Amino acid sequence: MKRIYNFSAGPATLPTEVLEDAQKELLDYQGSGMSIMEMSHRGKYYDAAHQEALANFRELLAVPEDYSILFMQGGATSQFSFVPMNLRLEGETADYINSGAWSKKAIAEAKILGNTHIAADCGSEIPTRQARQEELDLTLGAAYLHCCSNETISGAQIKEFPVSDAPLVCDMSSDILCRPLDISKFGLIYAGAQKNLGPAGVSLVIIKNELAERVPETVPAMFRYSTHLKADSLYNTPPTFGIYLLCLVSRWLKAKGGVAAMEEINERKAGKLYDAIDASSFYSGTAVAEFRSTMNVTFRLPTEEFEKTFIAEAAKQDMDGLKGHRSVGGIRASIYNAFPEAGVDALVAFMKDFEQTHG
Repeated sequence: MKRIYNFSAGPATLPTEVLEDAQKELLDYQGSGMSIMEMSHRGKYYDAAHQEALANFRELLAVPEDYSILFMQGGATSQFSFVPMNLRLEGETADYINSGAWSKKAIAEAKILGNTHIAADCGSEIPTRQARQEELDLTLGAAYLHCCSNETISGAQIKEFPVSDAPLVCDMSSDILCRPLDISKFGLIYAGAQKNLGPAGVSLVIIKNELAERVPETVPAMFRYSTHLKADSLYNTPPTFGIYLLCLVSRWLKAKGGVAAMEEINERKAGKLYDAIDASSFYSGTAVAEFRSTMNVTFRLPTEEFEKTFIAEAAKQDMDGLKGHRSVGGIRASIYNAFPEAGVDALVAFMKDFEQTHG
């Protein structure tokens, strides 16, 4: 068996140690004679993993006591509807920043459900970037301000979060846990698991408790944050195996030194790739330098034919998932927390060799 370098944007690579631990426990979880996939979500074995995951993420992200952590289903895409359904009351307007493809999807869902104002729009700009504070046209009395911290497709990441009198809501699907955060600056954070947290099928939501209570009465119980908060994310049967893997990932992160340690590693990994791009006239980055993502490094080659050859030859050297999103093309190296630094070194060496051969 061999493990390749998986640069996929999501579902993405998981820590090898996590997969090995899950493998060891797959058939017989802690002497129970069952897999954790087979047992009750209200039994003592699963409950211990569930509670540990909640506690670990609260510690890792320094989540204040007046916030709750929820494990939810439907991916981050379901949160595009959950947010306006819960946080925008009748007659209110929600502000959104359009910084790229995922922001656009969130905006489209919000418009279906009520008044939506675009506070800034840089989503179609090339090179790609995030909005700056001075650009924001904010609504007085807005229900909330929504942003996407890291546009996975474009490789543009927020470095300084926007400030508003309204609660700040942030889609952090592709960069949560990559750096420390001041959670108190946010009203709500949500993230699909399949990039930095675990496998697809689970979403992490962090919400200020008082915000969860402002849901309109017309919202059904299953679609209320307050329902899941009061039930400790056990209102219905949760994706138990996925949450168990989140627990293992949280243990791995703690063993690595936590979020501050991951930030240092991530900055170093991304820096190596951006240095290789900047030192070359053959490769060109696609994001404005001040907004370059540490999670998704995007770049182009002189022609699409070169890019096809680059992707094919990289795959032969056990580097997969480098093809850019179908909507934009190019190359995208996704180097989330679990992606090994040795894989970045291998890609940098390959880039230099490819340029020498084809440049």
